[in-house]
This record gives sequence, structure tokens and C-alpha cells, in this order.
Amino acid sequence: MKFRIMLIALLVASLGACSKQANEPEAPVEDPAAKGAALLGPFKANLMQAFSTGMQEGPVSAISVCRDEAPGIATRLSVDGVRMGRSSHKLRNPDNAPPEWLVPVLDAYVGGDSQGPQVVELADGRHGYAEPIMMQGMCVMCHGSNLQPAVAARTAELYPEDQATGYAEGDLRGVFWVDF
Repeated sequence: MKFRIMLIALLVASLGACSKQANEPEAPVEDPAAKGAALLGPFKANLMQAFSTGMQEGPVSAISVCRDEAPGIATRLSVDGVRMGRSSHKLRNPDNAPPEWLVPVLDAYVGGDSQGPQVVELADGRHGYAEPIMMQGMCVMCHGSNLQPAVAARTAELYPEDQATGYAEGDLRGVFWVDF
């Protein structure tokens, strides 16, 4: 009899431990859009700092920032299952080709169906997050229609299959992306 009472007490206790009490708060669910934006923040800030430093020496120097420093910044920040980068529908650097999940997001931006940040649910509970990169005044020095001869020559030297020119201020240049 004592054994039966102890067994029932143990069973009730174990069931109670497995079920959530009605008055216990639920664990907070992290907003994927907020997390994506937070993960991209340091990438964008570091990239802008490097770009600003490169522009002090002129647009030809800034090309090296985009080519050499930007991938390094993305690699340094891609840790603990996080990957990030930049991509576009008109690539300058083929190494920036979009991950598969990003292709329809880019298409939506290009088609005008989307303008703000986008979140995509990926396999295994992961998420993809993208933010558009809009052309600003200084961007047209390397991505516009009328490039300085030195900029055009350096771009052709580094990127013989460049598709990333002909833009105007305010155009969609591409996206920042992260998956986590």
C-alpha cells in the first residue's frame, strides 16, 4: 500500500513538472525581423565606416573597400550559425550571388512588390532577413551611368563581367541579408 501511494505521488509529481502551470508566463518569442535587423546592424555600421575611410582617398580606393573589406566584415560577423552578406539582381562581384532563399525576395524588390525589410522562414527553425540597399548620392560615383575614367578602368579590371552600373540615386542597388 505504501509503495502504491509513493508510486502515485511520484507519477503526479512528474506529470506536474512536465506540464506548464497556468499562471507561468510563456517564454518570450524573439521577433525574427528584430533579430535580423540587430544582426545586420554591426555589418552595416562597419561597412559604412570602412567605406567612408576609403572615400577619403577617392572612389577608386572605395572600390577596394567593397571588394576586399566588405566580405571580411561579413565573415567576421558570421558566427554561431549566422551568415550574412550583400547581394543584388545586378551583380558586380559573382561571389555575392544570392543564397537560394533570397532570390524570390530580390525579385519582389525589383518588381516593386516589396520595399521594406523581409523575413523568410527557412528549414529547421531558421530565418532569412533582407533589407533593401537604395542608391545614395555617393554610390553613383561607382554605380552610376557616368563613371570617371579611373573608376571605370579599375572596375573593369577587377570585375570584367560587372552588371552594377547605370543606377541613379534612389534606385534599388541590392540587399543586405542575414540568415540565422
